[in-house]
Amino acid sequence: MAGTLYLVGTPIGNLGDISPRALETLQSVDFIAAEDTRVTLKLLNHFGIKKPLICYFEHNRAEMGEKLLARLLAGESCALVTDAGMPAISDPGEDIVRQCAEHGVPVLGVPGPSALVTALALSGLPTQRFCFEGFLAVSGKSRRAHLEALRGEERTMIFYEAPHKLLRTLQDLLETFGDREIALCRELTKLHEEVYRTTLSQALTHYAETAPRGEFVLVLRGAPESAAPEMTEDDALAAVARYRAEGKGLKEACRLAAADSGYSRNVLYQRCLAAEKQKE
Repeated sequence: MAGTLYLVGTPIGNLGDISPRALETLQSVDFIAAEDTRVTLKLLNHFGIKKPLICYFEHNRAEMGEKLLARLLAGESCALVTDAGMPAISDPGEDIVRQCAEHGVPVLGVPGPSALVTALALSGLPTQRFCFEGFLAVSGKSRRAHLEALRGEERTMIFYEAPHKLLRTLQDLLETFGDREIALCRELTKLHEEVYRTTLSQALTHYAETAPRGEFVLVLRGAPESAAPEMTEDDALAAVARYRAEGKGLKEACRLAAADSGYSRNVLYQRCLAAEKQKE
């Protein structure tokens, strides 16, 4: 009979936030799969828990996932933890959960702290509808595509960001979405916790003068409901033609026309390619 995989939420800063059930689960399983065993070992030592640890993270998830699954199928129980918060959220743990589902291995959740939900609750922005976007890609092309796809998103958006990348991200958000309200939440539940409620432009000015410190959760207001495109698609394509007449390349012309009209840059680009093919 297969063992059970437990998804155990761990504190995002304050160790007092761990639940009695989480401690009970960590004490009862056969072994623990951790994103960083050094981080988890500090947690276990604090609560006097001694369990075998294996490292399961982004760069070994394929190889270690197979070994982890084999142990579960052999009847062992495992607690999956991340460095902070709930595993399998913006985390390679989603892979092993899927593998367990495919092989009939029971998966149980032991809920715990979550940085994204905590930040949303503290933000002062709309909370009824939201979307979690995780970390933006580093590469320019993937990053731009991600942001472009969110241009008309009306739900509150949540991003994670490291301090050394914060200024670039704020600049990209400002260029894509305009000067919207944002809550910048850092060091949540820790000694230097801060929630800075402001606008994108003011945040840029602030952190250009004050070096960002700590991990950030960015909570950004969504597009207003009235932000539906006022231009027709034909108007947007005409704008592309005008930019082309000014000497802009097709991709750049579509990007500018998309910013003017609210239509997707990719949609405009595909429409233009199709039109050009019909002319051939």
